[in-house]
Amino acid sequence: MTGPVSGRHDPVRRRPARPDAGRAERRRFCRAPDRETDREIGRLALPAFLALVAEPLFLLSDAAVVGHLGTTELAGLGIAAVVLQTVVGLCVFLAYGTTAVVARRLGADDLAGALRQGVDGLWLAVVIGLAATAATIVAAPRLTAAFGAEEPVRADAEQYLVVAALGYIPLLLMLAATGVLRGLQDTRTPLVVAVAGNLLNIVLNVVLVHGVGGFAGIGLVGSALGSLVAQVASAAALVVVVARAARRHAAALRPRWSGVRGAARAGVPLIVRTLTLRAAIVITLFAVTIGERGDSTAIATHQLAVTIWTFLAFVLDAIAIAGQAITGRSLGAGDLVATRRTTTRMTQWGLAAGVLTGVGLAASAPWVGALFTTDDAVRAALVPVLVVAALGQPIAGVVFVLDGVLIGAGDGRYLAVAGLTVLGLTAPALAATVWLGGGLVAVWGVFVLAFMGGRLVTLATRARSETWMRAGATLDD
Repeated sequence: MTGPVSGRHDPVRRRPARPDAGRAERRRFCRAPDRETDREIGRLALPAFLALVAEPLFLLSDAAVVGHLGTTELAGLGIAAVVLQTVVGLCVFLAYGTTAVVARRLGADDLAGALRQGVDGLWLAVVIGLAATAATIVAAPRLTAAFGAEEPVRADAEQYLVVAALGYIPLLLMLAATGVLRGLQDTRTPLVVAVAGNLLNIVLNVVLVHGVGGFAGIGLVGSALGSLVAQVASAAALVVVVARAARRHAAALRPRWSGVRGAARAGVPLIVRTLTLRAAIVITLFAVTIGERGDSTAIATHQLAVTIWTFLAFVLDAIAIAGQAITGRSLGAGDLVATRRTTTRMTQWGLAAGVLTGVGLAASAPWVGALFTTDDAVRAALVPVLVVAALGQPIAGVVFVLDGVLIGAGDGRYLAVAGLTVLGLTAPALAATVWLGGGLVAVWGVFVLAFMGGRLVTLATRARSETWMRAGATLDD
């Protein structure tokens, strides 16, 4: 065999008079794909990051508006928000899984097939949303009572939850439609809709809660109604974009129940994966509570640290979203070389982003607490915790990227097994830390080393293999 593959007739090698020319040419050859890959990652990741940051603003704006009603109403909103976030959080697979399957079809030059699978994801969102809405409304009294709050808080929480639960279908449709568009390599449309939806949500909340002109407002329920209207409008905008594309490419909009069932089955491993992530946060909270003997300062400090960690995760997760879209498309096209190259490049992006966020977090640790609390004890306790969290940012950067790459490859089963394995090792490590008298900082050290470090080992080991790189329009090819 001759040609560049074998190296016999590589033009780079035929310049003996200039020993450095070959190296320069190879560097130029290697930089060009990297620059192209960098542009593509940035094109997908930046809008994805801005949309991710916009998502929590629904509840943040609700809290800001409701907070002026009183402490009871704010506490009721807080309880209802926990239930809502849990349900929606478990359904994030509607975005992640849909991104992967749509991107594969796109890479295989089957746009109609990509949109058909995207439509299946939308119908699955409707089915899950209907079931979740009915279950939440029926169980609302028991769900709100489970938090042990006082009766006025429980009443407000139940009132808000019953109305807000009607937003499950639009919220899940937003997830599924966003997944379709990401799979089609479009992260800008979800960003535009997220920003517009949040602006509408703020206006409606202010008007419906506190009133305007001769309208006195309807209090806490107004906040739930305002969010519901904004969610319906946002979901409608995204669904219309997907539906128009489907019609343009002759993809049916009616449900294919075999496709809906297939999407549901594919989502199960991703649900397990998500549960392990949430379980790790819950177990860590228990460890802090027990290890610090219920000290309110330690618990408040831990909650602030989790909030900051979660926000920084949005920065890193944006690259993971780009990884889902690019990996699915390149595997669908059967281009394993491009898949490996972009995986390596995105891992470098993740590491660099993790180093930057880590340095920024460590540098801001002494004063960032002042943004959240006036309690000097909490602010002082937060500094060493944030330093530990900062040291874990480079690990998190690589972990999030590899997680996105493997999701894009449809490797959900491995992610589920790996997540359960790492969680199974982290829980005893946290228990041992508490038993040995470790406090808040020690618990965070275990979280970073055992849980995030364990995820790094399992994901990096998988990524270095060839097992997950299954080419074709579907995983069955």
